[in-house]
Order: sequence, then C-alpha cells, then structure tokens
Amino acid sequence: MNALAEKLNAALGPVAEMLSPAGRRMYFPYGGILGQGAEAKSCGINATIGMAFEEDGSPLVMDCFAGQTGLGRKSFLYAGSFGLMPLRETWKKMQVKKNPSLRGKRFSMPVVTNALTHGLRIAGELFAAPGDEVVAPDLYWDNYSLIFEEVCGAKLCTFNTFRAGAFDAAAMKRALSAPGGKKILVLNFPNNPTGYTATFDDARKIVAAVKSVAAKGKKIVVVLDDAYFGLVYEKGVHAESLFSEFADLHENVLAVKLDGTTKEDYVWGLRVGFITFAWKGASDEQLAAMAAKAAGDVRSGISNASSIGQHMALNAYNSLDYSRQKREKYAVLKKRYGIIRRLLASHREWRELFEPMPFNSGYFMCVKPKRADPEAVRRLLIEKYSTGTIVLSGLIRIAFSTISCEKLPALFSNVADAIRDIRYRGV
Repeated sequence: MNALAEKLNAALGPVAEMLSPAGRRMYFPYGGILGQGAEAKSCGINATIGMAFEEDGSPLVMDCFAGQTGLGRKSFLYAGSFGLMPLRETWKKMQVKKNPSLRGKRFSMPVVTNALTHGLRIAGELFAAPGDEVVAPDLYWDNYSLIFEEVCGAKLCTFNTFRAGAFDAAAMKRALSAPGGKKILVLNFPNNPTGYTATFDDARKIVAAVKSVAAKGKKIVVVLDDAYFGLVYEKGVHAESLFSEFADLHENVLAVKLDGTTKEDYVWGLRVGFITFAWKGASDEQLAAMAAKAAGDVRSGISNASSIGQHMALNAYNSLDYSRQKREKYAVLKKRYGIIRRLLASHREWRELFEPMPFNSGYFMCVKPKRADPEAVRRLLIEKYSTGTIVLSGLIRIAFSTISCEKLPALFSNVADAIRDIRYRGV
C-alpha cells in the first residue's frame, strides 16, 4: 500500500475500517506532480504545469472558445481534483443555510464531483467492496444497481419502501440488522422514482432505527442522495437533508452527502456536484483525510471536474438575483404538483384503475396499475396515446417536471384509458 494511503488511514483511525479495500488504498498524490506543482506555485519561473500560456502569462486559449463564455480565460484552467476552493467554501456555507440543523456541527469541506452520479460512484468505490451489502428502498433509481453491484461488486439488498402511506422505517431497520458486517444505507429524498420525501415522523423513525442498529455494534455508512433537495411541496415534510442528523449521530455511523447544481439549480448539463463527509467525533484532520481520499478518486477517474461549470456555478451563487430566480423556477414545479393533486382528487373513477404512490416533492410521482401489467400499459401509452412514461419496480413513473400545466389532464386521462383498454377491451 502506498505510504500516502497508509498515512490517511492512520489519520482516520477506526473509521478506516468502514472503507472498502480500494478505499483504504486510495490517496491523493500530494508528493507527485500535483504536490510538486503546488510547492512551485509562487516561483517566478514555474515549469511544472501541464497547461499552456501566452507570452504575457495569460492562458493560451483560442478566441472561438473564450468568446462563448463571458467568464474570462482563467475559467479554462484546471480546477484541481478537490475543485475550486471559493466554490467549495460557498457550497459549504449554502449547505448550512439550507440545513440550519448543521450549524455548529463538524463536517468536511465538500469535494467537487462531476455531478451526483459521479459522487455515487466515488462513494461506492470508497466504501462498497465485493460482498458488502448496500441497503436501499425497493423503489430506487436503477443506476444504483449499475454502480454498487456491477461496478463495485456489492450486493443491493432492498426493503419495502412504504407501509400505510409512510416510509417503512421498520423494514429498513430489519435490513440493516441482518447478519453480516458493515452495511451501506442509501437514502434518496426526494425519492426517484416516487417523488416522496420523509415526513417529520418518518425522519424521526429513520434516524432512531439507524442509531439503534449502530448502538449494537453495526457499522453503517449512510449515503444521502440529495439530488432533488429543496423541492418539497407540502407542510409536515422534513425539508432538511438527513445528513444533519447523521453527521453526529453515533461513532459507528459515517454520513456521506451527495448533492449538486443539477436538479437543485435546474442546470442538468452543467455537471457540478459535491461529496461531503461527517461522523461523530471526527477531527478536522480526519475530515480532511476523507476528503483527500475522495479527491484521489476524482484524480484517478476524471482528473478534475469542469472548471467552466464551477466558475458558472460560483458566479450564479454570487448573483444578487439568484434567490429570486430560484424561487420562480420552484414555483413552476409546485404549480404542476398542485394541479396533479386536484386531478387525482376530482377523478374518483381513476381509483379503480390505478393507485398513486405517496408523493410530496421532487420531479416525479408514480402510479400502480390495478390488474394491468405496467409494461403493457407503458407500451400502449406510446403506441395509442403518444404518451411516454417509465416503468420501474412495477410502477409507472410520471415526470411531471417536463409536462406543461395544460397537458397534465390529458396525461393522466391517457394513463387511465390505457389501463382501461388493457383490462376491459383486451388491447
């Protein structure tokens, strides 16, 4: 094992036991090209950098590229594997502002990822080894299987998502309590595909269940997939990330927060995300060590995330108009959510055809067809009704985030008609 990895593991202490073998081997190459370049940063003559500069020392960038951004030529320079420090500092402050319960708690400086999927991959590589069990609700984003099972070799173990219209925390606790070693729990609120966020009661039960299992000696890595954070449309919903609770819950619980600009700020192609760590009793040195492992993973995979994307994000967050514009975009989605609620309430006849799954947030909602195969319904919707939906885990997922208000009634009528066709007309 590389001496730098050994040094990071020593700094982490018992927490290093939660890492996968690959995670324990991971390190940031402080003494390599990057470290040597950092040492020479203040030199009058610096021949360490793998970039190119004009005779006057400005970045050697073609105008046909530079003229498109309005960001200046420095935005074309490498951002570094940890990401731009001003952006990381800004995002950390924003995390506390959006999650007031984090105030006063210790957590790492975020490391910039190539959006949230890349963060999931890093979390998988750092913590999930072949044979490890990744625990997730049975209604989950299908990319979890690709990342944790196919790439990392772990086993995805699912539990029942809903019971009596609420999150089934008891089923989650049973899955975490199953025999075996460390468990990796993945929680995604607002949930994809269902568009459900834990209520205050759900959150209390979820946190209590994890703490109870951890108190019995089980080590648990809790991965918070906060891709749709902030898009909550109902009262009584736990609007903060559960990272706030898990950050200092128990010595056997390590929390990993994955978030970013993609869904929160409606910039899907920007690909700027963050990975942040916390656990009870963590020192600044330990948190920096875990961040270094994440940055080492970034370095080994993509070198660094887009500098242009990071500069754009930072400029947006510094804009005096950022908050107002974000409220306006949120209102667009909340209005569609309200229309769907009214449609479901007014069309009682649909209750014989499908059951809406609990939803209160995010981009999606799901319906469960009654006595009709979901895949058959999906295909008929395309062929007869020119309506596209997604089938996941036996449900029909509807992305109302993409549908204008005027088309929502037709969308749900089409779903009902397609189910009716299959059930009663033999289509």
